[in-house]
Amino acid sequence: MYPPSAPVELPASYAKLDLPHIKVSHVPESSPEPTPVILLTLYRPQNNNAFTGQMQESISTVYRMVNADDRVKVVVLTGHGRMFCAGADLDIGFLGGAGRSGSKANAKSERDIDHRDGGGRASLAIHQCSKPTIAAMQGSAVGVGITMCLPATIRIAYAKAKIGFVFSRRGLIMEACSSYFLPKLIGLSRALHLTTTGAVYPAEHPLMRELFSEILPTPEATVTRALELADEIAKNTSTVSTKLMRDLMYRGPGSAEEAHLLDSKIIHGLFGSKDNKEGVQSFFEKRAPSFSGSMANDAPEAWPWWPQIDVGYVPSVKDRASKL
Repeated sequence: MYPPSAPVELPASYAKLDLPHIKVSHVPESSPEPTPVILLTLYRPQNNNAFTGQMQESISTVYRMVNADDRVKVVVLTGHGRMFCAGADLDIGFLGGAGRSGSKANAKSERDIDHRDGGGRASLAIHQCSKPTIAAMQGSAVGVGITMCLPATIRIAYAKAKIGFVFSRRGLIMEACSSYFLPKLIGLSRALHLTTTGAVYPAEHPLMRELFSEILPTPEATVTRALELADEIAKNTSTVSTKLMRDLMYRGPGSAEEAHLLDSKIIHGLFGSKDNKEGVQSFFEKRAPSFSGSMANDAPEAWPWWPQIDVGYVPSVKDRASKL
């Protein structure tokens, strides 16, 4: 989860953020102030939205803000133009790794143990955020273009969009935490098929059946549907509830009995909470709920229940030696 002590300055307007390689919009776009639904668009028009280190930093910056911003309930993530994301920009290189030549000599001087994958940083920003993300894949996505979307709560896609886990064809491995997410989402058999062949398939292909919850007939319909879902979630659900349920599924124990004990502890901690009271009261009053709970202020005492992992950079031998 995000460090609770990390300082976050919330913007007066997400639309006015000047962040490289992405655009952020309010929904509706005419709103001068942040809205419950934020649209984050990958934006490199001349490069098919290919992923860069600057794009990763921009995505991480927005998600850190959204995580702390009670005004925002849902993020819709999409791409500009005909492609969602063409993967890593091979003209630049693999975010501190090899460039177009593939030679490690072109990489920055860095030990393997110190390296932190840029795609993984973007994926963790999405995964750790308390607000759900809907990935609206209006166009093709390969490599990190698809793996960074695996932590999204909901993924919908244009039927003809080409999807590829192409790492075996680049002499690399699956990244962006995808070895964790992909088998959980589509099963080990399909995950092995897709990553071993490295082939590209349309989103409507049977191998992708479990990856996308909805397949849409046009790129425009994909984004429209994502915004409809986001509006429904923002208006009718508790952020605390949806975040806790995601964590229960991704970070749950290994047996039904252990799950029962954890479920019991978490739901007991929510009885009588702000959002629980509002949910019940709005039901009896036959009106739309107005949930105001946040994970920062209203998470049950038992959360987080899993060991906290520090994924920060490991200091180099030189840095460690200088402090002795």
